Amino acid sequence: MGETIFVEVKFWLLVIFSLLAPILIYVGLLKKRAISRPTVLFFGLLLVALAGIDVYLMKSLETLARLSASLADDAIFVSEVSVALYVFPIVLGGVGVNLISHVLITHLLRAERQFDTENPRS
Repeated sequence: MGETIFVEVKFWLLVIFSLLAPILIYVGLLKKRAISRPTVLFFGLLLVALAGIDVYLMKSLETLARLSASLADDAIFVSEVSVALYVFPIVLGGVGVNLISHVLITHLLRAERQFDTENPRS
């Protein structure tokens, strides 16, 4: 292992999965005027998966930071600052779950309306 974890592939994957990918997803979703439910569901699942990957990478980087000689690594990944970094996966997972639940609720509302139309009460 090198002097610092900031040159490790895992660190750059964390940057990509925590910042770059979600920003691209959000921009893509906001620019679309019309989007299908399966696409919204896919992006919701993708955001939840990115949140899980972020947590794994942060735990892995914490372990590597403990072994590195750099104090900057410890200041970010082993201190209280690391707790603040968990905001990223919390937000990603929260938005992803909201997208998934939106698709599910929309589907259920349509299914209930169709059931009521096909089975009118007397």
